[in-house]
Amino acid sequence: MAIDNESFELLLASVQRFVRERLVPAEDAVEEHDEVSADIVEDMKEMGLFGLSIPEEYGGIGLSMSQECRVAYEIGQTSLAFRSVFGTNVGIGSQGILMDGTEAQKQEILPRVASGELIMSFALTEADAGSDSAAVKTRGERDGDDYILNGSKRFITNAPRAGALTLMARTDGPGAGGISAFIVPSGLPGLSLGKPDKKMGQRGTKTCDVILDNVRVPAANIIGGKPGQGFKTAMKVLDRGRLHISAVACGMAQRILNEAVAYARERKQFGKRIGDFQLVQAMLADSQAELYAGWNGVQDAALRYDAKGAPSVSDPHVSMLASCCKLFCTEMVGRVADRGVQVHGGSGYINEYPVERFYRDVRLLRLYEGTTQIQQLIIGRELMGRD
Repeated sequence: MAIDNESFELLLASVQRFVRERLVPAEDAVEEHDEVSADIVEDMKEMGLFGLSIPEEYGGIGLSMSQECRVAYEIGQTSLAFRSVFGTNVGIGSQGILMDGTEAQKQEILPRVASGELIMSFALTEADAGSDSAAVKTRGERDGDDYILNGSKRFITNAPRAGALTLMARTDGPGAGGISAFIVPSGLPGLSLGKPDKKMGQRGTKTCDVILDNVRVPAANIIGGKPGQGFKTAMKVLDRGRLHISAVACGMAQRILNEAVAYARERKQFGKRIGDFQLVQAMLADSQAELYAGWNGVQDAALRYDAKGAPSVSDPHVSMLASCCKLFCTEMVGRVADRGVQVHGGSGYINEYPVERFYRDVRLLRLYEGTTQIQQLIIGRELMGRD
């Protein structure tokens, strides 16, 4: 799945212009009001950003993984709240249906997801099932042609905006094999939302708990129609999502580096630009070198993902490379952000400078869609399991 190079370059140029002319000037308003304005969301819909990864046959643009990463890199160069608006539709909210759903489910859901009419969330995490995804306690009990869902989900991105959720619930015994993936419309009786989370950073993103109290869902809403496949579906989705997040981290690192270089050229101390001092140049150089390494790793892994022509969970090596990217790039952008603040000196601690909020925003990248420590376990397990 991919679009031709000429069409893609036109799309990429449009995204770059949109980031530069529309999103960057709106960053302060998002930070102040904790909200992405409705007119910007409509512009995103018109550009097709909600359907980047969804095939044309279902109303999307149909980017390959490598193409999606290049777009994510550009979107990463502004406040992360903007990407969050459509990020679940592009990734974790829709990909489970695309990868494992029945044709009827795809036809019913994906065109509305691609247009932005329907916002999807991915509801896996629970109070006692974060990194240990197989420990899901939310229950799905069979009742005739339906399942009755009970439990709660935590930190669910876009839940306040969502019209439906891809939700994991335990329908059978313990462990990963007992988990099923459901398509759950958000307006069903018994489904409610917790209060919005107040986070360290990423103002404008929306997360909250999802509570299920005897929520009745048709058995036909199990993704793929097969109980017990939910954990496998989740892992496929997260493989792709980790490459996307890695590209976003690289984009944000580029923006922070740009801000630091611009400041180092303008700020003077001891009668000269601070960027002329070698110790300042060393911080900029370290950031550039790490960004270069991370971005090349993402592009290589994405091309390998595309070459397989199937979800990367079927290839443990590609899955490991996705984890390598997630580990390195999200840790890397944290270091770049720290240096960016350091280059700015005291000004970097003041919120009128973008690097202050970016420093807070990027901290989350090392936590969601698998913490750094989970990526280390995936990589180590793959290395030790080789013949």
